[in-house]
Amino acid sequence: MLTVVREQLGQALFRRVAGPEGPETRARIHHTPGTRWFGPHRPIRTVHGDASMFIGGLSALLLQSLHPLAMAAVAGHSGYRGDPWGRLQRTSTFLAVTTYGTAADAQRAVDHVRGIHERIRGTTAEGVPYHASDPHLLGWVHAAETDSFLRAHERFGADRLDATGYDAYVADTARVAEALGVSDPPRDRRELSECLMAYRHELRATSEARAAARFLLFRPPLPLAVRPFYGGLAANAVALLPSWARGMLWLPRVPVVEDLAVRPTGQALTRTIRWVMTPPRQSRPA
Repeated sequence: MLTVVREQLGQALFRRVAGPEGPETRARIHHTPGTRWFGPHRPIRTVHGDASMFIGGLSALLLQSLHPLAMAAVAGHSGYRGDPWGRLQRTSTFLAVTTYGTAADAQRAVDHVRGIHERIRGTTAEGVPYHASDPHLLGWVHAAETDSFLRAHERFGADRLDATGYDAYVADTARVAEALGVSDPPRDRRELSECLMAYRHELRATSEARAAARFLLFRPPLPLAVRPFYGGLAANAVALLPSWARGMLWLPRVPVVEDLAVRPTGQALTRTIRWVMTPPRQSRPA
């Protein structure tokens, strides 16, 4: 009975994250012969294949929203409110293809995203123009995402890396960032930290950013029965943010609560997700 429940939960979660075509996409990604951008032992595979990505992804969205031009592009063109699950599924598929897929499939995924970015342009409420293919703007999105995934894995990952491994993870993500159009992305953790700091003077919490945070944290499109579990993930996503980012979004730190309740909840939730998403040994394909 426990095995049946585990499989049903795992399949439901996978369909939610990967979409209805998830099983076919997964089979194509992992079983199509050909060279890959990243070999089987590269750190990017370790980080992106871990349940900590559920928390890291939420944290990345909150952090990315602090750049007014990036947030304006998301608010005006992504449809994150009308189709949040579709956006999640497209993002997770892109990460899976570029991390694990053949080099040819990875390049096609990148070319597709670059084509979308090329069409996304507009003007903020203050009259500032933006273009999603701007290398500088792409650099912020990449740095915020990489830092969030790394922080989440360092805190909640099953197979945590040492300092050299996390430097190598940043270098791996730079391969994808360059393909997307980022100029000179960071290649180790020190450069990543310096990159984030270089953007600080451009960041602020616009009304759009705070609205996105409210939607992500307090109004997720989920059944009521699931919201407490999501709330645990969301609380840990907030706890991962740099203190300056939390201040901008009016998300204060409560040390005792976070240390005694929030972080242990994050550990329990990631272990549970990892358990339901990993097939029992006897069910795994050879």
